[in-house]
Amino acid sequence: MMWKLGVYTSPLIIGVLYRKGFFEQDGLVMLSKFATSIGVILVVSFCIRGFNRATNPTYHNFIQTLQTAQMDMTPKTKKELSMYEFEFFAWPVEYSWKDLDGDLSKSRIQISPPLINRTSLQSVMRIPCQLIGYLAIHTFGIKLIYPGSISLLQLILESSLLQGRSKLIDFNKGVRYKLGTMENNEIDTMFVDKRNLTPNGKTLVVCCEGNAGFYEIGIMSTVLEGGYSVLGWNHPGFGGSTGTPFPDQEQNAIDIVMQFAINKLGFKLENILLFGWSIGGYSASWAAMNYPDVKGVVLDATFDDVLPLALNQMPVYLESVVKFAIREHANLHNYEQLSKYPGSILLIRRTDDEVISIKEGDLSSNRGNHLLVKLMRFRYPLIFEETQISLVNEYLATTLTAQDQIVQRIKINSDVCRSLLESYISEHSKSYPMKIGESMPPQQKNQMALYLVRKYMKDYKSSHCTPLPADVFQVPWDINVENDFVFT
Repeated sequence: MMWKLGVYTSPLIIGVLYRKGFFEQDGLVMLSKFATSIGVILVVSFCIRGFNRATNPTYHNFIQTLQTAQMDMTPKTKKELSMYEFEFFAWPVEYSWKDLDGDLSKSRIQISPPLINRTSLQSVMRIPCQLIGYLAIHTFGIKLIYPGSISLLQLILESSLLQGRSKLIDFNKGVRYKLGTMENNEIDTMFVDKRNLTPNGKTLVVCCEGNAGFYEIGIMSTVLEGGYSVLGWNHPGFGGSTGTPFPDQEQNAIDIVMQFAINKLGFKLENILLFGWSIGGYSASWAAMNYPDVKGVVLDATFDDVLPLALNQMPVYLESVVKFAIREHANLHNYEQLSKYPGSILLIRRTDDEVISIKEGDLSSNRGNHLLVKLMRFRYPLIFEETQISLVNEYLATTLTAQDQIVQRIKINSDVCRSLLESYISEHSKSYPMKIGESMPPQQKNQMALYLVRKYMKDYKSSHCTPLPADVFQVPWDINVENDFVFT
């Protein structure tokens, strides 16, 4: 604790020491004596700890078990190793990128930053901005985006993480695994198997946590209450996971998690649900884009693009630096990825969300609205025209009673809307974007627009960090599920 506090406050400490004269000759002598004393204390402490461990039979048994597991991790040795809680760096890697066969050479879909045409002079003038942006994002910037990667915060949460992990193992019969990514990061995961135990157990939910969330105390609890099998994992740099949560490392982390779920745990893609909360929507949408056959995607309290949120938190004069840093090094563009996923999607919006709203208390500024509208315009472009977009924005700016009044005014007939979708899909296909709506009158387009919005998004009255109740989490709506058509 003292070391971490010293690192984070080192600029202040150095300034104080300089003003007190400790960098002069007499001061340096005092500093040398102080450092020597600290060194002696550390050496004595390590010797005492070493002697204690050398004479402790429980520690001897642990070391023997650990060494056996590191040589050959069998179900028996894993069970014995799981009886101990220890620093996760010593846990052997059980599944890594090197274990992949056919999927190793498969190319992944990536979203590139938008290309901007600039003259040579403009490019040269932007070099200082680019340099500042690079330094900012690689020092404090990524930690502002993912505060859970700050080691001091993890130290404060250490007791809670241990309790949460113990509960998952003891109460839910969870099994801990270490996975190895392409860049040799180690990803800390927890799997709870409900197959043959609950009606929903055959469905695996892969949980992607928020920017300060950990699987030990995160969204896994919501899914477990629903009786699903669950695979949770920690972002690079979070908990027992190594690395730093830059986009490429996030992608490789969720990639190996998906490969582990398919090849090691034995789940089929059509039985895997992706669940992302807040910034976890980036990892979930990337996985959906690259594993398009998954059962569905549930995104809770997430956004379309991180840039507007970042700009909203930074001074106006740093706008150019922020734009470069985000677009080049942390381009978390959920919509771009989600638009390349052809399956069913459910967006859960927190009506009192203070984090992803540009203006606190203003529901119309919730970036989840933008994600929904962009997705609807892509999937149903002939239905969501300007008039319908205005109607949807009016609907999204309100909640509960006001929304019901808009629905009553538009006079939505759900049976007719569903029938129109079924007829179109049976005649054409379910590929996006759909061309349905070309000959529809404006009133019918209004009805279809609100019908689809209500299917794709559910409201939950809460703030950003309130745990999601199990009854709010559900398998996303899919038109194929609600009818008896057979599509070819």
